[in-house]
Amino acid sequence: MDTRPSPSPPPARPRRSLLPLAASRATARTAAALLAASALLVSGCGASGTGSDGTVGAALAALPMSTPSALSPYYTQKLSWRECGGPGFECATMKVPLDYDRPASGDIKLAVARKKATGKGKPLGSLLVNPGGPGGSAIAYLQQYAGIGYPAEIRARYDMVAVDPRGVARSEPVECLDGRQMDAFTEVDMTPDDAKETDALAGADRKFAEACGEHSAKLLRHVSTVEAARDMDVLRELLGDKKLNYVGASYGTLLGATYAGLFPHRTGRLVLDGAMDPSLDARQVNLDQTAGFETAFRAFSADCVKRADCPLDGKDATPAQVGDRMQKFFRALDAHPIPTGDADGRRLTESLATIGVVAAMYDQSTWEQLREALNSAMDKNDGAGLLALSDSYYERDSRGHYSNLMMANAAVNCLDLPPAFESPEQVEQALPQFEKASPVFGPNLAWSALNCTYWPVRATGEPHRIEAKGAAPIVVVGTTRDPATPYRWAQSLSRQLSSAHLLTYEGDGHTAYGRGSACIDSAINTYLLRGTPPAPGKRCT
Repeated sequence: MDTRPSPSPPPARPRRSLLPLAASRATARTAAALLAASALLVSGCGASGTGSDGTVGAALAALPMSTPSALSPYYTQKLSWRECGGPGFECATMKVPLDYDRPASGDIKLAVARKKATGKGKPLGSLLVNPGGPGGSAIAYLQQYAGIGYPAEIRARYDMVAVDPRGVARSEPVECLDGRQMDAFTEVDMTPDDAKETDALAGADRKFAEACGEHSAKLLRHVSTVEAARDMDVLRELLGDKKLNYVGASYGTLLGATYAGLFPHRTGRLVLDGAMDPSLDARQVNLDQTAGFETAFRAFSADCVKRADCPLDGKDATPAQVGDRMQKFFRALDAHPIPTGDADGRRLTESLATIGVVAAMYDQSTWEQLREALNSAMDKNDGAGLLALSDSYYERDSRGHYSNLMMANAAVNCLDLPPAFESPEQVEQALPQFEKASPVFGPNLAWSALNCTYWPVRATGEPHRIEAKGAAPIVVVGTTRDPATPYRWAQSLSRQLSSAHLLTYEGDGHTAYGRGSACIDSAINTYLLRGTPPAPGKRCT
């Protein structure tokens, strides 16, 4: 069995804590975002219970097994496939209701892509994939990785399928700022030192939110995770599958778990890799991620000081000393940004440098690139390397164009959960907690969590549990030193889901499938091909 797909998959993004994002994602190497839905979520809630963070949350209840007659036109439409995106790939467009509570109020068009199974053996139907975000393009992920890089046995037996969720990429994208405005937004000081800088930061968040409200007013109320999960059920029916088979990474795990909670009777083989915990509120998510990035930075530091090209002190330096050096570097950039050689004249600010470092924490394969970038910035006054890492995180191309990742990320996150903070004063009060969780990244990530405070649409979701009673076995994958989706989130989700099997990867990086562990890959491939989940308590390296 081919257990090591090639090329390596790009890191997934979870719900975002950094700036108004992400996870996030299909081609970038980076970070983060969040959860559920409006009246749909409220009406889908059942008995209350206590979440993993001690909060009381309702359990997401299954929708009726029968399809409402008002939704019949969507479930009976025909997909018209056409060639696209390379040899063997096809694309189509499907319609879903803007508002599932009021189907007659209008439609949304969603972009769908697939690569049909061509190998021998009994066909297993469709395998839907989602790389995370929210805001990552599933179609780009399919065409650039999953459709060509998943194990040959998987691609031989499954039609590989992706749909860009509502508001994302090719599916009527959320729109907010243009490229020049996004450049200005990403350069705003995320560690304000005084009232003037605090006002500037809050003003940038407010301007971003107002732009989203101006350009995507109608859509912003209907990009929740619950609605996206319901869209997947329409697609399942149109593909002719009785049950949904699915691999979701990072935020994609929340999307998949939500589907299982709403449609447990239609849940097939689900892999949730880099799991999120729906029982947490936004502030706790951000705090947990802050601690996760500190864990990843310490792992990077321990590796870095062993190498001759490490710019962060010598081989006997402790992680704390390395962290101190990094903080001094950030403070120097805060006072004096450095040149990058960028065609648009951008300089490396503290905010851009911090995002560049964070981006490299998602995957240890980028640690060498980070060392080179830090050496250039610290020793040669050249910020080009860190700016490139930051641009990859934000999905900014060389022409100054941004994908809509950040816009969609904020739109989903800010609808799914109430904001982490209601004012800059609340952020200031929480700073000690965040600084304790991560001396290196804490202040930046705390202020980044202000992004939903000024959102033009009120949050309609809330922390909740997902049980999916009656669903087939579900595989939840957690990585012990995952920076963006901490391992305890996978533990919590696996306890919530009634049929979950927790698969543990003892290692670094965000998500585990297809990243070099033959043990992980074999366990997941066996489950997808045979329906046999890993043994209870299975751990891999």
